[in-house]
Amino acid sequence: MDRLQLLHNLLAEQPNDPFLNHALALEEIKVGRDDEALRLFESLLAQNPDYVGSYYHLGKLHERRGDESKAIEVYEQGMNAAKKLGEQHAYNELRGAYDNLI
Repeated sequence: MDRLQLLHNLLAEQPNDPFLNHALALEEIKVGRDDEALRLFESLLAQNPDYVGSYYHLGKLHERRGDESKAIEVYEQGMNAAKKLGEQHAYNELRGAYDNLI
């Protein structure tokens, strides 16, 4: 069974699990389904705005799609979430990506 199928099977049992949704979004990127990855990341962050690891990947996805203003917005949201949670490493990664765009 491939990773995509495994993740879909696990999500059938736990559809709101943020880790599984994040992992599935990353796998969708690997197979070139950016639209599905975008949908998954946006849904994940709407339900779990403190899942800071997803902001970086969503921002990078927007960058690859040529939407730098949306990427900047996502990085800002992620930096705010990381700062609120005291996640300095995540904040630094998001800040670095943000600084590269402004």
